[in-house]
Amino acid sequence: MAGPVMDAACVTYEGVSHEIETFPRTEEDVWILGKRYNILQGDMGYLNTDVRSRIWLTYRKNFPKIGGTGPTTDSGWGCMLRCGQMMLAQALVCRHLGRDWQWDPENNTTPEYMQILEAFLDKKDSLYSIHQIAQMGVSEGKAVGSWFGPNTVAQVLKKLSAFDDWSSLCLHVAMDNTVIIEDISNWRPLVLFIPLRLGLTEMNVVYNEPLKACFTFKQSLGIIGGRPNHATYFIGYFGNNLVYLDPHTTQQTVNPDELSRIPDGSFHCVYPCRMNIADVDPSVALGFFCKSEEDFDDLCQQIQKKIIDGKSRPMFEIAKDRPQHWPVLEIPTRPCDELNSSCQSDFTELTYEDEDRAYDTDGEYEIL
Repeated sequence: MAGPVMDAACVTYEGVSHEIETFPRTEEDVWILGKRYNILQGDMGYLNTDVRSRIWLTYRKNFPKIGGTGPTTDSGWGCMLRCGQMMLAQALVCRHLGRDWQWDPENNTTPEYMQILEAFLDKKDSLYSIHQIAQMGVSEGKAVGSWFGPNTVAQVLKKLSAFDDWSSLCLHVAMDNTVIIEDISNWRPLVLFIPLRLGLTEMNVVYNEPLKACFTFKQSLGIIGGRPNHATYFIGYFGNNLVYLDPHTTQQTVNPDELSRIPDGSFHCVYPCRMNIADVDPSVALGFFCKSEEDFDDLCQQIQKKIIDGKSRPMFEIAKDRPQHWPVLEIPTRPCDELNSSCQSDFTELTYEDEDRAYDTDGEYEIL
């Protein structure tokens, strides 16, 4: 049986047993995106299967030049872009395959799964590719090759989602630490980003438990953040350790074969990484997916109970109505029917009243 292949901080799957020791034998529960596991009760195999089923997106090399003249790798600058991709990929898995979907390396040609991977391939005509995210970042004041913060990548993905007819998502980015229920209307499956700054230069310990609680919600998409100069995608926790997938592995760009199948082994990781919550940079973005309005109502109830009630300094608030002093919310629209080079100039100019910019903390949190 083939063993694991090491590359930087993580390991890709090559016939590795599900029972490998990827976590310490802790008595504490391990939470992964709303699911609870206990290793001492025999859950190691289930836990490993869950982790390796997440779509892992990393630095790539030798892809077509971004914009026709730009870089052919995102190594050194694209880690937060990759983390945003991973969070959105998890949302698409929940949308089209369900949270309980498991990756099977021997039978991995499910059409919906292949279509999700296609959306993140490193080429200009893939909707959520590094090419589209980097070029759309220009409308957020980020030149191609610039480092993003959590809020910027959320804003860019929001704009790109306007072109995603297949998923038909409502991607909403909360502003000023407040989720406005009134702003989430005309119900469609919801991807909710909540950018936060939970301290000045380091995480305020008062937010440790509420932050971990987010991973226990069934709607959790995890958290994008990391530590200074190192963006990561947090998918769970145990004790005071946050579990994450690390994009800092440079892999060869993947292209479909002659039968349009995508070789997908490099999109899955066996060994997750761990970081003490005290080492996390205070600028983060939480993510949640709600497939229905009832799902969103349940999320609001859980947030109220575990994050807001009884807290003198809650991480964020939920309000029913939009404050009168806030600008009118305008929904982004797409200027053309096709996302391609013929409308790229219009596409990068896709704008709306971006009220979030006034509260953007990315300038204080640049990810290398």
